[in-house]
Amino acid sequence: MATINIANKMTRVPFNVPPVTGRELEYIGEVINRREFSGNGTFTARCQIWLKERLNAVDAILTHSCTAALEMAAILSELEPGDEVIMPSFTFVSTANAVVLRRAVPVFVDIRPDTLNIDETRIEAAITPRTKAICVVHYAGVCAEMDTIRQIAAKHKLILIEDAAQALLSTYRGTPAGHLGDLACFSFHETKNVTTGEGGALAINNPRFSERAYIIWEKGTNRRAHKLGAVEKYSWVDYGSSFLPSEFMAAILLAQLEQIERITEERRAIWRRYHNGFADLEAAEIVQRPSVPAHCTHNGHLYYLLLRNQKERDRLIQSLGVEEIGAPFHYVPLHSSLAGLRYARTHGDLSVTDNASAGLIRLPLHAGMAASAADRVIDSIHAILKR
Repeated sequence: MATINIANKMTRVPFNVPPVTGRELEYIGEVINRREFSGNGTFTARCQIWLKERLNAVDAILTHSCTAALEMAAILSELEPGDEVIMPSFTFVSTANAVVLRRAVPVFVDIRPDTLNIDETRIEAAITPRTKAICVVHYAGVCAEMDTIRQIAAKHKLILIEDAAQALLSTYRGTPAGHLGDLACFSFHETKNVTTGEGGALAINNPRFSERAYIIWEKGTNRRAHKLGAVEKYSWVDYGSSFLPSEFMAAILLAQLEQIERITEERRAIWRRYHNGFADLEAAEIVQRPSVPAHCTHNGHLYYLLLRNQKERDRLIQSLGVEEIGAPFHYVPLHSSLAGLRYARTHGDLSVTDNASAGLIRLPLHAGMAASAADRVIDSIHAILKR
């Protein structure tokens, strides 16, 4: 008689399942019927209108990734070699890479211990005569303290960039993420709330950037002016690159944007279930749960726990893996990475960043996730930590 492997009978709980709303194939079919495959077509325009209206932005431009949007923001900021951009070290590499590609210098400051966003009280001390911009990251869909940061940026005449990769539909004091800085960058990567596999967008809130943004977007040409009838022929007028996504990506994105309210609420429901389920572990000082200030609304993008040290965190990840529950960590801090040591500099102590990186675990969360799956994660973590 064969031995039954109990572990193999467990229902796997994946970390992420990309949403599918039901109209993606219909819209892709429209792209094929129109023979309109390349970027900046009908679906691109519809997505850009949606983003512009939802964010109350001056303009919104689709890109093939959030990385591309950040690189466009760096170009628009006119970063020169040796210029400095203040940012957190607790972020994905694209935030810093966009600056380094302009031969400018990322300046890392520490994060807050509650929201894990950039510590607004540490920004001003990091400003030098070479500082050109501040780039905030709205971690886990919770906005940074933008009132203070905007005041600092205005006082020192600095460009303010939002890395809002995780924050579509989040708000700060009623204002949407993406409308809090001069420029804002979004991601539609597979792990985000709405996705095209890859994909991103640049929101423009300062009108002085709009005209040049379209030129950079169109490979450094004035093609948009030509399409609008302003010039007879379009030509190369500035530097730029191929930042456009295809119409196939835009078609998938539109299908998801049309259902974003439902997707977001389904994610928030799982987020709330986790938050209630781990209250006792936080009360016992075994974990720290996410903190969302009263003046912020989050989009349910990510739920994490902070363990007391890396050893406990790594053991938990390993034990959950045995139970077929996908739960990765997040971010090797950029200031301690090989490229960070080479291309960037650090201002002040970054101990909160180091501790967050060592102790953080991300839990499975996606639209359509069953409450029973979340309960299984909650029960497993309780059992593992008690062991």
